[in-house]
Order: sequence, then C-alpha cells, then structure tokens
Amino acid sequence: MIKHPPRKLLVVRNDKLGDFMLALPCLNLLRAALPACEIQVLVPKYTESIALTLPAVDGALIDPGEAASFAEQRALFHQIRQQKYDALLTLYSTPRIGLTTARAGIPYRIAPATGVAQFLYNHRLTQRRSRSEKPEYIYNLDLGFQLLADHGIHSATLPTAPHLTFDRDEIATLHTTFCDEHNIDASHRLIFIHAGSGGSANNLSIEQFAALAKRLRTANGHTIVLSAGPGEVTEAAQLASQLGSEVAHTLYISRDGLPAFARHIAFADLFISGSTGPLHIAGALNCHTAAFYTRRRSATALRWQTCNSGDRRLAFSAALDAEAEDMSSIDIAAAADQINRQFLG
Repeated sequence: MIKHPPRKLLVVRNDKLGDFMLALPCLNLLRAALPACEIQVLVPKYTESIALTLPAVDGALIDPGEAASFAEQRALFHQIRQQKYDALLTLYSTPRIGLTTARAGIPYRIAPATGVAQFLYNHRLTQRRSRSEKPEYIYNLDLGFQLLADHGIHSATLPTAPHLTFDRDEIATLHTTFCDEHNIDASHRLIFIHAGSGGSANNLSIEQFAALAKRLRTANGHTIVLSAGPGEVTEAAQLASQLGSEVAHTLYISRDGLPAFARHIAFADLFISGSTGPLHIAGALNCHTAAFYTRRRSATALRWQTCNSGDRRLAFSAALDAEAEDMSSIDIAAAADQINRQFLG
C-alpha cells in the first residue's frame, strides 16, 4: 500500500468519444475520493473540449495518436515527464502509451492486465474485458477503486447518475431558443434521433430509423430532432427525406463543438441511436435513451451499456436467430411499442 494519496494523477482514455464518456463515472469517483488531487486526462484532440467542461478534470494533455511522427511522440513524452505525475490510471492501454508513461518515470502506474502492454505497468488489474461480462463503465470504475485501495482509500462510494451536468437555467433557456428558432411547439416533447455512427459497430438503416420514428406516439405531440455531427449530415438529410411531412421533425447539425452538442442533448426528452458517442453523452446526462446494438461480443448491449439510471435506458439487439451483426433482424415495431410504453405514454 502506498503511504499517501496521489497529489497529481493522469487518467488515460485516448480513444473514441463514447469510450471517454464511459470514463466519467470513474473520473467522478476519483474526484470525490481525492479532493486535493490534481486530475488531468490524456485524450485525443477531438474530446479535449468536453473533457475540460468536467468538474472532475483539472487539465488535459493531447495525444497525437498512433500515426503521429516521432517528433510528436517525443513531445508527448517530454510533456508527461515535465508534469511530474505521481500516479497514472490507464483505462485503455497500448504499448505506445505504456512505454511512454513508464519512461516518464511515474511512480504508480495501473492498467488492465491485458496484452503485452500490461508488463509496462507496475500495478495491474485482471479484468478479461474481451469476455464483455460487465459494462465498460464498470470496468473503468473497478480500476478507479483499485487505485484508491492501493493508496489506502477504502471508503469511496459508487457515483450515481447523472455523471455530466449543466446549469438548469442555461439548458432551459437554450431549449426555449432552440424551439423558437426551429418553429417547434413549446409543448412538444423533443425526441432526438441520431442516425450517424462512429463506425465501430453496425447501425440501423435509414429506413429502420424512419419506420421507428413513424411509430412513436405521445399524448400531447412531439417533434423529432434529427441530430448529426459535421460528418453525418448526409444520414440526417436522408432520414428527413424519409419522414417527409408525415412526422414533425427538424434538423440539428452540431457545428460548434462537443460541449454545445452536449448542452442540446441535455434538453432531449428521449435520445435514440445506435451505439455511438452522442448516445453516451445522453447516458452521462441521465437522459432517457433507446439504443440499438449488435450481438458481437465486443459490441454487445451489456458491454456498451449507457451509464444513465437503469429505468431510463432501453436496449435492443440483433435477433438471437440471426447473425450477430444483422441489424435488419431487429423488430422495429416491437421496439417502438416498448419505447412508447416506457418513455412516451
């Protein structure tokens, strides 16, 4: 056991947006248990802006990525060494990051006991993530609890949703402005459908999303908000074309960065998508979510479960008698009925 809690900690989650959002419960755990610790994160440039909105995060270093030049990798090494961290928590490890942080001389370094990279850390936790027996955010929390236990802290409590929050008045004003700008009836529920995907898992087809949207029912009316990032405009436009005048809808293209996108998701009454980054923003905000997954073991509904409260999430997967990646096997009518009963009745 280490004699004193860490004074300066680096947490590594340097892959995709959804992965980082599922690190939020762990970051909040560490912040609550280590109030005097300076907590920084190592993230790709893409997630830096949202990382810096978090009360749990005091600063961010940018990982240039696996394909970066030798000069960029060397600059990252010097940056890490100059920070003089006394602890490192790597939630997703690669040999490159393991070697860089080991060479930087961080005294305490913990990571999952996975692959050859694990031997570059002096503390490891056996998790066997490849079995996908737990949600990703629970695997992350397990590492956080182990770090605390190694430093003699055993009284930490499990954080609860929401794991990401914004000022309520700010979100209420943004909601009003959004409805005014898009000519939406203020009494309508806003159902976000995000048809884009980061590409790590199969998604519903545009036709399936359209069929689902047409089956959603609310007592006092609703408007479908077709959300999209800058590279997902085509999918949103195709879905809008499928809906036509049959369903009240509007487009919301996020062009002002992830924090602005997250603030819009915060006023969603329901967020629907495949397993993608914006879904996990919605989960961290404790929005109601309905998500669609493959049954591939590394991409199941359990492994990539959103971190909102259990009664605020629904998950649908490829049929048991179909190929694991066959999203066309999902019964859209049955999914819509369940969504209507649980969230829109």
